[in-house]
Amino acid sequence: MDKVPDSAATPDALPDRVLDGLARLCLIVAGVLLVFLIFSFGWLVFGRYVLNDTPTWIEQSSLLIVVYITCLGAGAGVRFNSHLSIDFLREGAPRIPRVIMHAISDGFVLLFGGFMAWQGWLMMLSNAGRPIPMIGISESWRAAPLVACGVLLVIFTCANLIQRITRTGRAGS
Repeated sequence: MDKVPDSAATPDALPDRVLDGLARLCLIVAGVLLVFLIFSFGWLVFGRYVLNDTPTWIEQSSLLIVVYITCLGAGAGVRFNSHLSIDFLREGAPRIPRVIMHAISDGFVLLFGGFMAWQGWLMMLSNAGRPIPMIGISESWRAAPLVACGVLLVIFTCANLIQRITRTGRAGS
């Protein structure tokens, strides 16, 4: 009996593992930031009602952290296909319309990710000299997650597109 090749031994398994690892890293960082956010709000409540001394840095840092959590989660969602998607129409369609709808949606995500990365980069450059009130770091830190998310969207969408094309090519042969 022939042994079925292990999926880890296939040539395209290494890029998949790297990209999956990158997406998991995004989720881990987002999770750690979420835990920090929860503790910082606990400190806010404790400071305000027990110490009668409200920590002023928490509001601005929370706004910043929420953007990082959202952007990292969105990138990972594209990689793992767990983002908000209404695909029953596409998946119920015959093969040719389904392929066309996949291509159109991938095109939109690529355009959106590229635009997000580019505009985020311009925002980072234009706000580099301005500090965020209460926490004193550069306003560029607010735009950095847009760049990261845009780049992740482009990378993960291209990888998903390549996988879909190679899977279709193998299925056709």
